[in-house]
Amino acid sequence: MPMNEDIHQLADQFIDLIIRMRQFAPAEAPPKAAGLSPTSMVIIDFVAHAPHCGVKEIARGLKLSAPSVSVNIRQLEDAGYISRRPHPTDKRAVQFSLTPRGQALHEQTHAFRRQKFEQLLLGLTPSERRTLLDLLEKALNQIETSHPSHHTNE
Repeated sequence: MPMNEDIHQLADQFIDLIIRMRQFAPAEAPPKAAGLSPTSMVIIDFVAHAPHCGVKEIARGLKLSAPSVSVNIRQLEDAGYISRRPHPTDKRAVQFSLTPRGQALHEQTHAFRRQKFEQLLLGLTPSERRTLLDLLEKALNQIETSHPSHHTNE
């Protein structure tokens, strides 16, 4: 079998596995229970790891349009998950941080994800767990090295 067909089949199998993983959950995901979109939750995650960031930084880091980020930020502010404050040196800019409510949702979501993946890993031996994580890390490192412009630390 030619290599490209093999890679295509493996990629399709990987996609199917990811879809199956998304369907498995110990409970309703906190963002869904809160009525938040996946994009809104990704923004909350970004702001949690980069407090005092601005719209342009979020858009660049998540590869979203600035207008899309602005709309989501406004909704998250209105819902009490994110707060804004003036930039200390650039009076035209603002910085965003999580509110206590946003921080609580971020922590609940992290705990939910951890529980989901712990249950997945429990089906493997300790050696298999390490191998799975090492191989995923290796694949991601290779992509980040080959395409540095697509890599973010978030």
